[in-house]
Amino acid sequence: QLQLVESGGGLVQPGGSLRLSCAASGFALDNYAIGWFRQAPGKEREGVSCISSRDGSMDYSVKGRFTISRDNAKSTVYLQMNSLKPEDTAVYYCAARHYSCSDLPIPGIYDYWGQGTQVTVSS
Repeated sequence: QLQLVESGGGLVQPGGSLRLSCAASGFALDNYAIGWFRQAPGKEREGVSCISSRDGSMDYSVKGRFTISRDNAKSTVYLQMNSLKPEDTAVYYCAARHYSCSDLPIPGIYDYWGQGTQVTVSS
């Protein structure tokens, strides 16, 4: 059974850093694109980044502060978040779809989702 589990969220002060992890099981990571999304209260789910073997990495938003990477041996995708701002506060989700990242970060085209991890940026 394909499963995605996020971890690494928490409370951090503005300007701080966090690294989120998305552990995948039940499928070969090489055959899937993994995207990171986030959703703040009262807002739509927003695409952050995506990575796949076919496309490399793509940044949809928050360019320059967040970096996506993957470790196929560990079946894990990471989101390194630096210089965090209060507006980065959201639940962060990872999601999987076959093969390629999409040009547009449309949540509906991703087939599998994790449960999310809360990131709160506050002093």
